[in-house]
Amino acid sequence: AAVETCDVSQEAMDETLELVRQSRSDASVSAFVCDVADPDVVDAFAAHVADEHGPAVHLLFNNAGIGGGGSIVAGHRAEWDRVFCVCWGGVLNGVRSFLPMLMEADRGHVINTSSINGLWACLGPTGAHTSYSAAKFAVRGFTEALMVDFRVNAPHLTASVVMPGHIGTQIARNSMEEFGRDPKSLNDEQIAEIREMLAKRGIDPTGASDEDIRSLMAMRVESFENDAPTTAAGAAQIILDGVRAGDWRILIGPDADALDEMIRARPHEAYTDAFHDDLAQLGHFTGLIQR
Repeated sequence: AAVETCDVSQEAMDETLELVRQSRSDASVSAFVCDVADPDVVDAFAAHVADEHGPAVHLLFNNAGIGGGGSIVAGHRAEWDRVFCVCWGGVLNGVRSFLPMLMEADRGHVINTSSINGLWACLGPTGAHTSYSAAKFAVRGFTEALMVDFRVNAPHLTASVVMPGHIGTQIARNSMEEFGRDPKSLNDEQIAEIREMLAKRGIDPTGASDEDIRSLMAMRVESFENDAPTTAAGAAQIILDGVRAGDWRILIGPDADALDEMIRARPHEAYTDAFHDDLAQLGHFTGLIQR
């Protein structure tokens, strides 16, 4: 396959391309700087792909995402909107921009990354996660709707929705950097916000120094990347296997499977303390659930 990838970071893409070429010297892979929240820029990316490879594409992966925008009540509106526009708008823009090229293909498939937060709109009893969850629910609903839309109006196209659990990626680190919150250099205002957040969750932060707060946030970022039950490479393989098998719904990780099963069995309890406690007792999301 010839692969075209886009990202807001040229440096990150260069690293990815180098890793790919070290693994396979004849790989056809290139990169394009693109903010997926901007429809005009995504249109430019699609035009670039057409110039490089012709009028058709067969596989479209909409995978960009950032975290943040936890509360619509207590959070920053700009952050809330940015998260929603990347996580949901990026998917919508990707499909719209590349739809003409998918229509030109003899066979095409769209793969949209939602999340377990497209099943469960929180991070535990005190883990408000409204922007990210709203976006991921939108991605899930949109992709399920696409299957029927395609069946009626473009029967050579199909779609899959991907719902990962905790995957060992740099999304937590990248998201903090996106909003100017490098854990090692949090400013006084940011530390004050973290202290307020901890207090709302019943954690008394008065005995912690500012440096303790910085260390705590850095530790959480490291834990997210290193303690996940599923690696990024493992997740990618599950996605590709699911696409090959024609699966429209691709859950990734034992934590995603367990959460999906619990929500189906106990939908009215999904946001109760008992549900959260039982999920934690199964050993899932222990480093992420906020209580």
